[in-house]
Formats: sequence, C-alpha cells, structure tokens
Amino acid sequence: MKIKEKLGKVLYQINYFIIRENIHRILFIILALLVTSTVGLVIFEKDVSWTNAFWWSIVTMTTVGYGDITPQTLGGRTIGAITMLLGIGILGMFTATIASVFVERKLKENRGMGSFTLTDHIIICEWNYRAREILRDLRSDSRTATSPIVLIAKIDEKPVEDENLFFINGDVNEENMQRAHLASANTVIILGDDKLDDNARDAQVVLSTLTVEGMNRGAYTIVELVDERNVRHCQRARADEIIVTNEFSSHLISRTALNHGISKVVSELLSAGTGNDFYRIPVPEHLQEKTFIEVFTAMKQEYNSIVLAIYKEQSERVISNPATDYKLVDEDHLILIAHGQPEVTV
Repeated sequence: MKIKEKLGKVLYQINYFIIRENIHRILFIILALLVTSTVGLVIFEKDVSWTNAFWWSIVTMTTVGYGDITPQTLGGRTIGAITMLLGIGILGMFTATIASVFVERKLKENRGMGSFTLTDHIIICEWNYRAREILRDLRSDSRTATSPIVLIAKIDEKPVEDENLFFINGDVNEENMQRAHLASANTVIILGDDKLDDNARDAQVVLSTLTVEGMNRGAYTIVELVDERNVRHCQRARADEIIVTNEFSSHLISRTALNHGISKVVSELLSAGTGNDFYRIPVPEHLQEKTFIEVFTAMKQEYNSIVLAIYKEQSERVISNPATDYKLVDEDHLILIAHGQPEVTV
C-alpha cells in the first residue's frame, strides 16, 4: 500500500509539473506529429507495418536516422522531410522548455525565492561575518558537514556556494519561516542585524524568537543579544540558549588578562575541525548510577575525554564541576572535551 501511495504521489507531482509548465502542449504537438507521420508513411509505403512506421517516425523526428526503413515513394519522402524539419524545431522547443525550468528554479534558489520541505534541518536567521563563521564551523564538524541548512536574510543572493545551504531572501517572519519549513527544523540560530543600533537589533531578535517559539516549540533556539538587560525578554520568549556577545567577549578578555593563555584554549575548543571540541553525550550505560569522580576517571581512561559539567535534560540546568560524590541519574548528559565525539553505548 505504501509503494502504491508513493508511486501515486510521484505521478501526481509529474503531472502537476507538466501542466504547470505548459509542457503538455508540446507533448501533444509531438504526439500529433508522430501519429500523422506514421499514418502518412503507411498510406504511401504499402509494405511498411504500423509498428515499423511508428518506429520510423520516432527515429526520423529525433534525426537519428538508422536507415533500417527508407521511404521509396515521393509521398513517403515528403512525409519524412516534413517530419525531420518539424521534429527538430519541436524537440528543440521541448528540451529548451525543460532546461529553462531548471535554470529558472536554480536562479530562484540563488535569489532566495524558493520554498523548501526539509526535515531535521538548521535555520540561520540573518547573514553577517558571524553567520559565515558559524556556517564554516558547522561544515567542519562531521555531524553537520552535509546537513541541510536554511539561511533567512535580506540580501540579494545566496552568499556562498554550498549545495546543502538553502537561501530565503527576506525578513524573519512567519511567512518565511513557513517557507523554511520551521515545523520540521531541529535548531534555529537567531543572530542580530548589524545594520541596526543595539536596542533595535535586540528587539528584532526577541520578536524573531517569539515567532519561532510560537510556530515550533520543539525547535532548539539559540539567540544572540548585545545587551544583557534583554536576556529576560528572550527568556520569556522561551529561547533555549541566549548568548550575549559583548558580555562574553568582556569576560574572556578579563579572564585572559588575569590568566594568560586562556583565550587560546577557548579559541581552540570553539573552533571545529582543529584540536579538541566540546561535546554533549548521554552517560554510557556502564557508568549510569555512578558517582561523578568514577565517571570522570572512566571517561578519561576509556575515551580520553575530560568531563566539565553535567547537563540535566529535563530541567535544562547545567552543573559545572560537580562534587566528586554527585551521583548521575537517567536525565543527565555529560559536557566534555574530546578530540572527537566519543561513541558510547546507552
């Protein structure tokens, strides 16, 4: 039943495509020419059967010319000449129409005019140098190297060549989120618009967060703010993670001033594809219900990784540097540093 449904859906899409692009008219002309030339050849060439005449019409129209059937009469040759001359033009029109459809679709995609039906994808809102770095880091990670990513930004055309990057030109609003198929998105990254002042920029981020959360509470939203005072607004909008860029940079600079070299460590950990990275994984099956110090030691010995914190999934709370006797429970995940994501059994 499922195969029949899929086949029916494919046939419906093909039929809809043919009618929408007016290809059915050209196909009708091609069929009419084939029928006319077949009937004409049978009339003038008495020794040619209907099947051979139809085969000859196809070969002649496509100008292949195998030569297995050759008209001998003046009428048959006239039919052949007309079929060849009209066939070249009609088939040229057919191939040009098909090519123009794909070219137009590609142009629409590059100009952000398309709609997409992706699943489990990432949506990035706004385009700036930070978005470029985010995209580069995502593509450097094996988990998202080929993942579909939708970019929504008010720019003229697709900014980078990436076959798995899909572009929508426009503001971050409900209509464009529907075009990006937000309902099936996994993660949404909402960045600030650098062309706006700090207050307007953060206000736009909060509004975008409200739009996303109102349409799909299941999508994990990561938002970027400038002013720490606007964090509470994003919290009310139910953003999953909030990053205040100015605050983050200031803290990193002050910590580096007091402890030289910290920025280099952070830079390495935040750069995908080089050195060690941050990972979040469930607690391995054989380490569940163990104390933190036991898990810490085992993860280092078995996976050469360092556990930094515990992430409690249900409450979305992070416990950094837990006590040695902290006992891990089912909802706990490990935040750790490793050279690659540890493959664990849960």
